Amino acid sequence: MLLICRYAVPETGIEDFLSQARTAMRLLGAQPGCRGVQLTRTVEQDPDGVDWTLIARFDSVVAYRRALSPFDVREHVVPFLSRAEVGGSAVHEVLVESVPGEESPREQESLLARDRGSVRLGEVAGPDVPRR
Repeated sequence: MLLICRYAVPETGIEDFLSQARTAMRLLGAQPGCRGVQLTRTVEQDPDGVDWTLIARFDSVVAYRRALSPFDVREHVVPFLSRAEVGGSAVHEVLVESVPGEESPREQESLLARDRGSVRLGEVAGPDVPRR
């Protein structure tokens, strides 16, 4: 599972942004189920500022949600994540992955149940239709 958050940071705000990003990365990276956190920067200059992307990899959706639960994470990480640009979901699942040395890309089982669109709030007890 991937968390992908994009940020447009003006040149004057980079030091503050990096300080907050380092704290968020340290706290997220210390959580069980977190496989790693990266902060990337575009190499193409945007006239409005520098484009940054925070990428965190988790074992599962459950691990991601639990990683956001501790108090220090809610105090420091959640406000930082809320500064990200809005334009769609930031939480993604990996379905196909190319691994060096392997001939064909690996397909991953979806984390979502096939009947996910048919269950309404208050009705969920578990998927009626198992994952693939």
